[in-house]
Amino acid sequence: MEKIIIYQVLPRLFGNTKEKPKCNGTLAQNGCGKLNDFTTDRLKEIKDLGITHIWYTGVIEHATQTDYSQYGIAKDHPEVVKGMAGSPYAIKDYYDIDPDLAVNVPDRMKEFQELVSRTHKTGMKVIIDFVPNHVARQYHSDAKPKNVKDLGEDDNTNVFFSNQNNFYYLPGESFSPQFDTSAFINNPYIESPCKATGNDCFSSHPNMYDWYETVKLNYGVNYWDNRKQVVSPIPNTWIKMRDILIFWCKKKVDGFRCDMAEMVPISFWSWVIPQIKEKYPNIVFIAETYDPNQYHTYLHEGKFDYLYDKVGFYDTLRSIMRNENACHNITSCWQRLNGIEGNMLNFLENHDEQRIAHPNFAGNADKGKAAMIVAATINKGPIMIYNGQEFGEKAMDHEGFSGEDGRTSIFDYWTIPTVYRWLKGKSKKEEKNLRDFYKRLLCICREETALSNGQFFDLEYANFNNPNFNTNKQFAFLRKDSDSLLLIVTNFEDSDVNIGINIPSHAFEYLELPNGEIKEYTELLSGKKNKGILSSANQFEICVPKNEGVIVKFKL
Repeated sequence: MEKIIIYQVLPRLFGNTKEKPKCNGTLAQNGCGKLNDFTTDRLKEIKDLGITHIWYTGVIEHATQTDYSQYGIAKDHPEVVKGMAGSPYAIKDYYDIDPDLAVNVPDRMKEFQELVSRTHKTGMKVIIDFVPNHVARQYHSDAKPKNVKDLGEDDNTNVFFSNQNNFYYLPGESFSPQFDTSAFINNPYIESPCKATGNDCFSSHPNMYDWYETVKLNYGVNYWDNRKQVVSPIPNTWIKMRDILIFWCKKKVDGFRCDMAEMVPISFWSWVIPQIKEKYPNIVFIAETYDPNQYHTYLHEGKFDYLYDKVGFYDTLRSIMRNENACHNITSCWQRLNGIEGNMLNFLENHDEQRIAHPNFAGNADKGKAAMIVAATINKGPIMIYNGQEFGEKAMDHEGFSGEDGRTSIFDYWTIPTVYRWLKGKSKKEEKNLRDFYKRLLCICREETALSNGQFFDLEYANFNNPNFNTNKQFAFLRKDSDSLLLIVTNFEDSDVNIGINIPSHAFEYLELPNGEIKEYTELLSGKKNKGILSSANQFEICVPKNEGVIVKFKL
């Protein structure tokens, strides 16, 4: 089975080549990337990084401050839109493509399907967002198929809860947020009765930090009756969301990254995913998850293929990169997973997290190399990188709504500086070098079956008292399949280190390895060849570069 290697990218940002965008700039001022910017040549360059799947983030139509009413798309009230471009997670029409991304707006779905086809022809698969928990406050589908009723169309708005309602209502109350809306005094946003806000805010007075631009969908959970689930008859939202998933499967997407999956009841996932997989057995479901206590439940009962490993693995690697934690604590991360490591998706950057190179994270993209080697090679599960990560993007811009927070804005029209330089053929030397590192590492992950299907053995415990190995700053492990053994050693120090690694006799027994033989090996990241003794009686000695690592391959 091939290891899944995902490239997350916002099309809105990818192809935008406005060199000097303005803070809070409009579409006309700042420009916007298009689906057509993913040309065959660009897709081939992405694939050459080692990528197997592209997650096109924000392709479904969402609320925006840009006026597309000339194309029959209702305007959104700016009071309930975050940023000029709007949040990709405030879905306005589940059955449509965001008009920002089209060269010819009436042909936006055609342009998306052509992108899917181009992606497939280059040998990659397509992942899109499925946002099941909430929608834009002014949700309205003008592209839904015939005989499909809109969300909320048949709701009884006089009751807080009915399992046949799509939304939760606060009868007798109007939407009245706690932040300043004086800019709209002559044209206020009116919502009465008020709907519950997407982050489980059951108040008509959401604040600035609530997901005030969204409303929560009703999956048959009565929050006013101790979260009692009413699933008979089947909640109307379940049926509507199943039909939406089938709609996109028919468009030949290959997988869904399910936003905030834990905010939707597990009963829905266990009902819907088997139905989708019955018709489309190869479709992949990835859950954005943050509660380790629920991981096994969402895999086994909820039927997801993969889960985010943010709480645990990402958080631990981040703290190590920031010199706040010790490498040996990586061991407890995989141990706590208790056998589901291969179902966890690892990452160091995504649209929600700070860029590695930002001063509030590591301050230097090179400091992400060692962590990336660990994340990419420690288990069979998917690894993901975020557009710009391979160039060391710092996200130092004040784009607009989100401010200069170390994240690349998902709310604004903007240009990513490092990606812009790459598109123009003007990448700096350090950007080219970093991309080359990512390419070598991810291609190794794609090519080496020991990483996609092999066994794993953690060497950290055997080196706690080893004077030639610092378990605070180094992490080492083995991966093995029938033909090869990989020794992976990472170094989080700011200087090169000469390391002697203990490989215990138990490792030789567990992995069924010959003990005490001199073996020729290749260091895969550098391509250098050498010889070394694989023995429980002798340390394996090697020099490991600063903030990086080595992947040593022995032929068996």
